Amino acid sequence: MQIKMETSVAKSATDYMVVGVHADETLVKVLKDIFGASKAHADLAAKAAQVAQDEGFKGKLGQVLSLPTYGLVSFKRLFLFGLGNAADSVKDDYTGYRKLGVSVSKRLMTSLRTAEKEDSDAAKNKSKTAKATTKTKSRNVSACICLASSKNKAGKGFDASWPLTSVIEAFILSAFSYDKYKSMKDAGKQAKLDAAADLSQFNLTVHGVDKANFDRAVKKGMSVGMAVNMARGLIAEPPAYMTPTRLATEARRIAKDHALTVKVLEPAAIEKLGMGSFLGVARGAKEPPRFIVLKYTAPKSKKTVALVGKGVTFDSGGLSLKTAGGMEHMKYDMAGAAAVLASMQILGALKPRVSVLAVIPATENMPGSNALHPGDVLIAMNGKTIEVNNTDAEGRLILADALTYAINEGADELIDIATLTGAVVTALGRVAAGIMGSNQKLVDDVIAAGRPSGEKYWQLPLFEEYKDALKSDIADLKNAGSRGEAGSSCAAMFLKEFTADKAWAHLDIAGVGWRESEKDELCKGGVGFGIRTLCSYVLAQ
Repeated sequence: MQIKMETSVAKSATDYMVVGVHADETLVKVLKDIFGASKAHADLAAKAAQVAQDEGFKGKLGQVLSLPTYGLVSFKRLFLFGLGNAADSVKDDYTGYRKLGVSVSKRLMTSLRTAEKEDSDAAKNKSKTAKATTKTKSRNVSACICLASSKNKAGKGFDASWPLTSVIEAFILSAFSYDKYKSMKDAGKQAKLDAAADLSQFNLTVHGVDKANFDRAVKKGMSVGMAVNMARGLIAEPPAYMTPTRLATEARRIAKDHALTVKVLEPAAIEKLGMGSFLGVARGAKEPPRFIVLKYTAPKSKKTVALVGKGVTFDSGGLSLKTAGGMEHMKYDMAGAAAVLASMQILGALKPRVSVLAVIPATENMPGSNALHPGDVLIAMNGKTIEVNNTDAEGRLILADALTYAINEGADELIDIATLTGAVVTALGRVAAGIMGSNQKLVDDVIAAGRPSGEKYWQLPLFEEYKDALKSDIADLKNAGSRGEAGSSCAAMFLKEFTADKAWAHLDIAGVGWRESEKDELCKGGVGFGIRTLCSYVLAQ
């Protein structure tokens, strides 16, 4: 994939000239500002404005109008995209720009597949007549995106760095597909076309951004988009393949590529550190656990932010066995770990001003012959004892030791991300993640960091009364509170016991980490939720 900055679009031979249009802008003026003063371009602007009026295109959010260029100019087609009101389009969530990126990506993908099919059919016809095979030439499709058509409503020059980042992220994310296990025989020609529609065959040119903003936005947008898609691939892998050991392999690859330090602890080393809570969950599985640690050290850093991700590569529920339906998608129970790995890939490339410690306890939760029993008592790394009354509340058990480890390694702030509770799905559905924490500023900053990417959070309470549900008759606490009552808050209250009064935020992504259908840049399956939030937060420090 190539992304270039365009200083003038007048002679562009792109396939699609894409113009973002605000609802409160005059279309003819917008197009003339972009195209310049030539008669041909002025004629196109006038024709486009007339068709737009006839078709009812007013620049409303998500409106799309595709127009021919009537042979007047060098580019092949004009594509108008509605951004809504100018004042709204530059708010923190950049919804219009993300929708624009998705729309362009889908259109180019369709064009590329059509071109590939035409080339393939032509080659077959030539082969039949000439009795020889002809290798089809790799095709490219291109678009020039014009983000800064004029000025925003406030009359200030339009800073398109954030919108450009949003466009590029959405463009890359909406091109994601996972067909590794599709049979070529069963999938037929379409699978071949899908395989050919690679991002490297797209040329994206951007007009209307200064060089400094352009370089910064492109680097971030591409780093984030590719890392989120990498995380989606990890989540999509079958659990028999994406084991704790393979998660550790991914961590080592990321560390090597971005000069991070990496450490992977195996069972003996984990036991030596006293991680009884983590090992309690792991003991029912044939697959051995791995405790994964990545570190980025910033020069002259004044603090270390710890990102802790739940890495249950398959969750059967243990002896508190899930139903068949409840177990169906439980390969995504490592979505928190995937988010942390992807975040480290991005941060390793973008080099934030603060140090970042990534901690991932990775294991399966299985009902093997040595599995954890309801009623067992575990000793966590910080010395607290835990009565296990539900083996399906395993995420908090492995995170407890991971949080303690991060504190012992000198973390100043803790952010954990986990597909932790079904209760958060009941409370918030598939729209927002639950967020709780011990430090209101940290919670507020994390929520704000999610807005540019449209990742929504809703703060749930951590009242002291929820601790009563965790009281045990025989241990310091039990791992699951009252069934059916404040499940997400009780789970977070359990985690709070292992944060040692550090600034801490907990992200429960059980509802938003998996989708049953595509929506905008979000794919079906594991979406990689939280990655853009974590990176935006760390980069703002």
